[in-house]
Amino acid sequence: MKARLNYSEVAPKALKAMLELENYVHGSGLERSLYELVKTRASQLNGCAYCIDMHTKDARKGGETEQRLYALNAWRETPFYTERERAALAWTEALTLISEDEVSDALYEATREHFNETEMVALSMAIVAINGWNRLAISFRTPPGSYQPQEH
Repeated sequence: MKARLNYSEVAPKALKAMLELENYVHGSGLERSLYELVKTRASQLNGCAYCIDMHTKDARKGGETEQRLYALNAWRETPFYTERERAALAWTEALTLISEDEVSDALYEATREHFNETEMVALSMAIVAINGWNRLAISFRTPPGSYQPQEH
């Protein structure tokens, strides 16, 4: 597959804006391992091959297990994730698939049991960020496979 265009070269200010959002999330205090699960799950839902490749590699480099990565698309049926991670994954699915259903009060309250208000904003911004990256990579056909994780 060949990329349609390289958005980072065509619109460096747009890339800078996306990176500012990433910087906010990274500085928010959310656990990096949780953020990688969120990014990977949203990317699975959106069908973004480039981002799945990137974030599974980053997750592995950060110590994530193969078992948890392989089971992520069926996380509800496994015992591999903490209650906090489960809450984040449910919130990720609701926000990523927002056109399919409402984000219910029940889900909000269940998520709030594991995240304070500041963390809720950070988690939501993390989901906004990865959904933005997914849409850029999918629409401009960023080819997967070449990404190599950097030191964090």
